[in-house]
Amino acid sequence: MKIERVQTGVRMEKQLVKVLKGTAEYLDMSLGDLLEGIVLHAFDGNDPVFSNETRAKIAALKNIYGCTLDASVSHRLTE
Repeated sequence: MKIERVQTGVRMEKQLVKVLKGTAEYLDMSLGDLLEGIVLHAFDGNDPVFSNETRAKIAALKNIYGCTLDASVSHRLTE
């Protein structure tokens, strides 16, 4: 499917970005492709975004990068 992509200027929590980049590397895809996939799955709300194997890798990456964030803190982070 042909699409048009645009640059974004989003800001995210530092350890979360490290985990996302590590996950993208593990899955051999770009960070943008990973984020698009996460968003599309979230919008559909039907299928899990990641396999159990990938979720285990994400847990390991969160531990490596000291990321303790989870969905319970969503929309409540402050600087």
